Amino acid sequence: MSQNEKDKQLEADKKFIKIADQFINHANQQCNENDHQLVNASLLYASARFSAFITASLSESKEAFEDGTDEAVEFYVEEFEKMLREHMKQYKSTFDKKVSPPYPH
Repeated sequence: MSQNEKDKQLEADKKFIKIADQFINHANQQCNENDHQLVNASLLYASARFSAFITASLSESKEAFEDGTDEAVEFYVEEFEKMLREHMKQYKSTFDKKVSPPYPH
């Protein structure tokens, strides 16, 4: 990988984290007025809905969308599981030092 490609990847990674942090900040704000489990369920719902939209919008036809649905679902499920397991590991290693969230447990 060239230095230019590395720089572009680093920039994309930074943008990815910034966008994710914005969603997390919004969710934390929602937890001030709503049950945190409801907020979490809403985030999962929104992610599923947006993933379906992206999959459909990238499909060239309804048939292609239908044919690719199982593969897309498998991809999203695998990605979510990898991310969730990684974050669970991170929280496990820092569990005793964690900062309390801005909402009741």
